[in-house]
Amino acid sequence: MTMTVKKAVVLLSGGVDSSTMLAIAKHEGYELYALTLDYSQRHSIELESAARVAAQMGVAKHLLVRTDFRGIGGSALTSETEVPKEGVTEGIPVTYVPARNTIFLSYALGWAEVLGAPDIFIGANVMDYSGYPDCRPEFLKAFEDLANLATKVSVEGKIKFGIKAPLLKMSKSDIIRKGLELGLDYSLTWSCYDPTPGGRPCGACDSCRIRAKGFEEAGATDPLAE
Repeated sequence: MTMTVKKAVVLLSGGVDSSTMLAIAKHEGYELYALTLDYSQRHSIELESAARVAAQMGVAKHLLVRTDFRGIGGSALTSETEVPKEGVTEGIPVTYVPARNTIFLSYALGWAEVLGAPDIFIGANVMDYSGYPDCRPEFLKAFEDLANLATKVSVEGKIKFGIKAPLLKMSKSDIIRKGLELGLDYSLTWSCYDPTPGGRPCGACDSCRIRAKGFEEAGATDPLAE
């Protein structure tokens, strides 16, 4: 009897959340297809981390798609606007990238349709960083509905797409504990939005602060801080 292989497209940035999510999808028995977007982000060093994590997790394929969000602008991650360093921002921060998750999920959906992969994983999280509107459950449900209206395979009844966000309501410390439990090497990951000229985390941006707090509360040492 031939067993059907479960395929999943996993959006992989190389950060703590997406890397942990990749480890979770692997643990759940999926054949993994990792998708990373080079959108001319300030912290492009994360692309190297994504490649290292994908290799560690033994993905079937790691696809790097290049696009340019700098022409659109509107974010500190795609312009010369300074990344805040005063503490974790309240509300929607300037590091929000307009429509980023909508665009990322659209790329993932196109690839998933070609692969015949019904499940798309995204590392959205609302607990530690609730400022981004495209990380909310309402958005993910709306995109799932769109995916099943907009694709040939879903209209023909061959695939029902699901947007999977297993980290959605987990704290950063719980995410890190889960990754460690699954054997993820966090030295391969990257979180900083504004790396130093020497390629080290700045230690002061929102993403660095949230990462540091997560490792501290998880009772673990961040290998990038050593």
